[in-house]
Amino acid sequence: MIHTGPNSQIKAVAVIPARYSATRLPGKPLLEIAGKPLIVWVAERARAASTISRTIVATDDPRIVDAVTAAGFDAVITRADHATGTDRIAEVAHNLRADIIVNVQGDEPLINPETIDRAVNALIEDPKAQISTTWEEISEDDDVTNRSVVKVTFDKSGYATNFSRNPILNHDAAKDGTDESRPDKSGLVFDYKKHTGLYAYRRDFLLAFARWPQSENERKESLEQLRALDRGVKIKVVEAASPSIGVDTLEDLERVRAIVSKETSIAV
Repeated sequence: MIHTGPNSQIKAVAVIPARYSATRLPGKPLLEIAGKPLIVWVAERARAASTISRTIVATDDPRIVDAVTAAGFDAVITRADHATGTDRIAEVAHNLRADIIVNVQGDEPLINPETIDRAVNALIEDPKAQISTTWEEISEDDDVTNRSVVKVTFDKSGYATNFSRNPILNHDAAKDGTDESRPDKSGLVFDYKKHTGLYAYRRDFLLAFARWPQSENERKESLEQLRALDRGVKIKVVEAASPSIGVDTLEDLERVRAIVSKETSIAV
């Protein structure tokens, strides 16, 4: 929750980028999970975060606008030619009055609202940081070498030191192959951290960042956060409140549907 005191007036807005034309799952934002479009699940999770004052879906397709507004959320049509979700977010942020803009990925229907709060509070509490993002434990050894799973390293102050699709060790992690507090974790898994795609930006920084040219490392890794890191920008990395599932494939979608169905049946 946002802390009271001199920072209590800080305003954070969640902007959710959503493209209709996904390569592997066309029309992904509108695919249904328990009778609701995926993008509406994401918007509901973002609105449930205590630090978020407004939730906006940024999209290039009127069908997504219709679904979002029917569910009671704001939506904005953006340019269709944006290269990245960050560019789409920046277009919306240009017309917003807010201190912090949170980029909530549009394919994360199970994101924990507390994870969003942790990212926002990381910026509130640390004036040196211009960006905050989140990490999760890696639970499968295969994910260490999976290039689709981005790894992150950070120092003892929680500032990112590197992001990569290749295996990179977190230098402050245990190196003896065991961790007494996590007896079920192998050393291989424990030494690596998965980077998750949630970002919180100071608004003025975001607008400047979107105009910067790509860095060499960014081009090599196809990771735009390296554009900021290569310029010495402080990126605070905080642990996610719980794991989330990004929906990139039909298998991911079915997995989420099964989780929601199970949770619904338990609640009943």
